[in-house]
Amino acid sequence: QCPWGAPNKTSISCSLADVMSEQLAKELQLEEENAAFPEVVAVAEGPFITGENIDTSSDLMLAQMLQMEFDREYDAQLRREEKKINGDSKVSISFENYRKVHPYDSDSSEDEVDWQDTRHDPYRADKPTTTPRRGFVGKGKDITTKHDEVVCGRKNTARMENFAPEFQVGDGIGMDLKLSNQVFNALKQHAYSEERRSARLHEKKEHSTAEKAVDPKTRLLLYKMVNAGTLETITGCISTGKESVVFHAYGGKSATEDKVIPPECAIKVFKTTLNEFKNRDKYIKDDYRFKDRFSKLNPRKIIRMWAEKEMHNLTRMQNAGIPCPEVVILKKHVLVMSFIGQDQVPAPKLKDVTLSSEDMKKAYYQVLNMMQQLYKECKLVHADLSEYNMLWHDGKVWLIDVSQSVEPTHPHGLEFLFRDCRNVSQFFQKGGVAEALNERELFNAVSGLNITADNEVDFLEEIEALEKTNEDHVQNHGKKLSMFSSDGDPPIYDE
Repeated sequence: QCPWGAPNKTSISCSLADVMSEQLAKELQLEEENAAFPEVVAVAEGPFITGENIDTSSDLMLAQMLQMEFDREYDAQLRREEKKINGDSKVSISFENYRKVHPYDSDSSEDEVDWQDTRHDPYRADKPTTTPRRGFVGKGKDITTKHDEVVCGRKNTARMENFAPEFQVGDGIGMDLKLSNQVFNALKQHAYSEERRSARLHEKKEHSTAEKAVDPKTRLLLYKMVNAGTLETITGCISTGKESVVFHAYGGKSATEDKVIPPECAIKVFKTTLNEFKNRDKYIKDDYRFKDRFSKLNPRKIIRMWAEKEMHNLTRMQNAGIPCPEVVILKKHVLVMSFIGQDQVPAPKLKDVTLSSEDMKKAYYQVLNMMQQLYKECKLVHADLSEYNMLWHDGKVWLIDVSQSVEPTHPHGLEFLFRDCRNVSQFFQKGGVAEALNERELFNAVSGLNITADNEVDFLEEIEALEKTNEDHVQNHGKKLSMFSSDGDPPIYDE
């Protein structure tokens, strides 16, 4: 025999009785249905397939059984389509209205149908009772009014669906929850508060500056400065305060030859949040330079005036030779100045630096000289002078933060000057400077007003009287008294 020869084919003999067997045909049909509809296996094993104890003599019974089988197959197809469309989504759709569950079907499909496929509300009672127009149901001891604790509790639980989507109320499905009126009202008030707070945070993020950040409008101004070549790059935040945020930047090239941009710049961005400016309008509303433009109805313009006011004050100080930042450019509420420091490291504040006795004494006389120059030559009062607004750099004291500075003719200018003298005197006296004058002596040395008073209360009363005299002159003559004589010496007030 040849090993490569074709094998002998053994044919399976099948009798004619097996071919004509009805039982074999039903088994083949059952296998095909199981392969085509795997989810309907339990349903397909009903009496219609087996044919046991079924009276098939009635045409009506056969029609009902055929219709039942068709409805089962149709429902199985709908379930497959519904599962395919919904997937793992939390929000699902239901084809419950399109199903055809035959009334003669003895098998229950409740286990196969999820509660989401029904019209049942899990937050309500299984048999909800409607309250009639008269407001109560039942009689005698079984009476139930619309104020019933159980009824109100279920209604309150159902009302939680009306809260904002971002307010999480939990998952109470499958539980008969009953919220009391007190709990529901507290949740409702909290939901409204959270919704308003979310709106405020969004408004603040979009239209105002925040800590170490800027709003889109301010960011656009900075981008324009970089694109114009005024600034080469902005490195980061170096200081934050109540009213402004300061960034460090490297200077670029100026469009004009007469203007030289320093290598390192400080960008002072005044915060557009209005909370910090509610009590600071007194520094600007009585300043004659901005009095006509001041308006409480438009507080955002006040913030721009703060930046403009600091630019003018710094320009005066720079012309007088007082060590202070040099103004580079002003754009709305963004002020670019020269950087006091080196290599992105800002100069320390006077309160943070440890000086020797000689340097402390030197710093005191520098501050005294600058206060006199500021008053006589610049015609300004710092109004917020302290060790927090003075920097120590290259062996000198530098003045910063002069946005609130006013002229001595301001209705409260002398009061601000006395407050500055108190801060300076206390700081240097604590620093061990024996030559440091007290606040009253320093006030007379700076202003030249020979006010003699035995105590601080009488001293302040004389200051207020001088300010009142100047204010009365403004109301009577429409202009302020000249507090500076032609030779630059401070005037002497007469009774």
